[in-house]
Amino acid sequence: MKKILFTACLGLFIIPVFAQPFNFPKKNIPLPEGGIDIRNLKWLPGSHDFWVNEAGSVYVCNADNLDSKKLILSKEQVNVSGLVKETEDIVWSADRKKILIYTNSSRVWRGNTKGDYWFFDLTTGKGRQVGKGLPSSSLMFAKFSADNKNVAYVSKHNLYIEEVTTGRITQLTKDGTDRMINGTFDWVYEEELSCRDGFRFSPDGKNIAYWRVDATAIRNHLMINNTDSLYPFVIPVEYPKAGEKPSFVKIGVINLLSKKTSWLKIPGDEQNNYLPRMEWAGNKELMVLQMNRKQDESDLYLCDAVSGKATKIYTDKDDAWVEPVKPFGWDVPSWTWVENDKAFLWTSEKDGWKHIYKVSKDGKNEQLLTKGKFDAEEAGYDAGSGNVYFIASPYDATQRYLYRLNLNNTDTTRVTPITFEGTNSYYFSPDARYAIHINGSINRDYNIRLITLPDHKKSYPDGEDNFTSPPLGFKLEKFRIKTIDGIEMDGIMGKPNDFDAGKKYPVYFFVYGEPASTTANDEPRFDHFISQLIPEGYIGITLDNRGTPALKGSEWRKSIYRKIGVINSHDQAMAAMEILKWPFIDTSRVAVHGWSGGGAMTLNLLFRYPGIYKTGIAISAVTDQHFYDNIYTERYMGLPQDNEEDYKQSSPNTFAGNLRGNLLYIHGTGDDNVHYKNAEVLMNALIKNGKTFQLMAYPNRTHSISEGEGTTEHLNAIFIKFLREHCPPGAR
Repeated sequence: MKKILFTACLGLFIIPVFAQPFNFPKKNIPLPEGGIDIRNLKWLPGSHDFWVNEAGSVYVCNADNLDSKKLILSKEQVNVSGLVKETEDIVWSADRKKILIYTNSSRVWRGNTKGDYWFFDLTTGKGRQVGKGLPSSSLMFAKFSADNKNVAYVSKHNLYIEEVTTGRITQLTKDGTDRMINGTFDWVYEEELSCRDGFRFSPDGKNIAYWRVDATAIRNHLMINNTDSLYPFVIPVEYPKAGEKPSFVKIGVINLLSKKTSWLKIPGDEQNNYLPRMEWAGNKELMVLQMNRKQDESDLYLCDAVSGKATKIYTDKDDAWVEPVKPFGWDVPSWTWVENDKAFLWTSEKDGWKHIYKVSKDGKNEQLLTKGKFDAEEAGYDAGSGNVYFIASPYDATQRYLYRLNLNNTDTTRVTPITFEGTNSYYFSPDARYAIHINGSINRDYNIRLITLPDHKKSYPDGEDNFTSPPLGFKLEKFRIKTIDGIEMDGIMGKPNDFDAGKKYPVYFFVYGEPASTTANDEPRFDHFISQLIPEGYIGITLDNRGTPALKGSEWRKSIYRKIGVINSHDQAMAAMEILKWPFIDTSRVAVHGWSGGGAMTLNLLFRYPGIYKTGIAISAVTDQHFYDNIYTERYMGLPQDNEEDYKQSSPNTFAGNLRGNLLYIHGTGDDNVHYKNAEVLMNALIKNGKTFQLMAYPNRTHSISEGEGTTEHLNAIFIKFLREHCPPGAR
């Protein structure tokens, strides 16, 4: 529900800022012949070295000298080991003399997180498969112990350890099933808390801390496959819906000598709390983040790894919700250790703005680092210099820029040069001395470079930055509009190149409007569907309402609490009312579209404000707030047991009888995120009220509706055809 999709094939739209691999538009950015494709660069731990795979051979480069490419494993050595499939990733030992090559991966929920691993000794070049005897493509999150003697991994929901020298395998947990999950997570923990890798070696390699998820009490949502066999069959998905209790989750520590597990004694009901983050804080202590069921309180505990005793050191509270994890950071701690692990960085909105604090390890001393009426999103930390990097938008919430402060001098300095207007994202090296910098705006296409820090000087590629116009076929422009309620909203608008202000054009609103993403961003892209048609004579507009995660202060973001579907649709409709006053807008041709949370917004706008919106195309929408998962929904809506009326007022189905315009509804029957149940309940509500509409169901397609030959092309064609028919293009 929370994921914003620009097209079925593009998938998730995210703005990354953290020091880990991320996705961004891989445009045809010109690189020198034979140069390094920095779009896919992967850093080595604790350094600014990185590895590349060229024609099956693995090389290591140093960012200080990009000509220093060193062969560490040849294609011939890889082939001799028996590994014939593509190298998808590499896991490094601490001494960088051993590696694990990840290959033959397959999908678990959203990511390809299980596959095969091959061990290679880089001194000899010899390799062998890890986990022999276990099912093919079943190993997850393999990693070396700090002493490089062992490799641990998960297979079939159990933890294993394997001696590097002998290959001897020991099974550490014995009770793993699809409902008793060791060392990884269930669907909802991955989807809503960005949890995948569920175990950690202690720094000395003598213990493993891991999550254990007991989902035996969680009910299945049943999907039906009608197409892939003579008789239909059921696909069960373990899925806790709003109001249903979450899984029992606890954290254990396995002593690798005794093979015994001790459990952390964190206070509270295991089934009414979440444990989204855990990391070692030395050889004998762990830091654990616990959140209550409503997610309006976060507690940090220091836990003794032997006795399990948990001591609460820090608490963060909010009247609405506390952000549980860093945005788009898979398995990244919610804190950053600084000053040789004597303190940590913590981001809180407790003073009305998202600010970074330095907190002592015992939680007793706290210092505000980012001071002022602006939001700061932590981006990187250089332990050598004490520099803290963060993303901020102090003057224009549609943009993103990198800033810096020092732990010894908290005066903030803008790092992103003024040249790079628009949206800037960074992929930091682990030591924060280098970063991949991606820049783009409504006026120019994405561009990319390797930079040094803190000076932000370009290291690669050579020559001047090549700024080009966005390849959209039309121009974008930014605007702000104030509603009758006094709410000022940012917007992005696309117009045909032959725009004539003396004529009237149909307007198409692209919407999302929930707490997971913004759409009115100063970037060189717009909604895929309308981008094809703006040159034919449409005005395309997207707006960010209250409740979206714009860097405008917590009051802006948290005002949507218990009002999803209400306050966001109201803001969008009131902004549309002002836009319809513009002389070049044809008020008889007004269309709206959104996907997922944006699909729910589309339905709410059509049903609640039928006098404004004449045509709508909603895809994969949550039509009743009760139907979505508990972690996301309860975070922003509270528990339905406490405020049932809020759930009713937030659900599009409640207002389906108000439909007057043209509706095309699209959904995949194999959607394990926003279930097809939403479509059928919506259909019943519309039928009950005598409302006609069009439906397109895609058999067994997931939330992205991208699987199967011809699917993306078909979805695009039916979308465009409906829009042209019911909201015709062209100036009048």
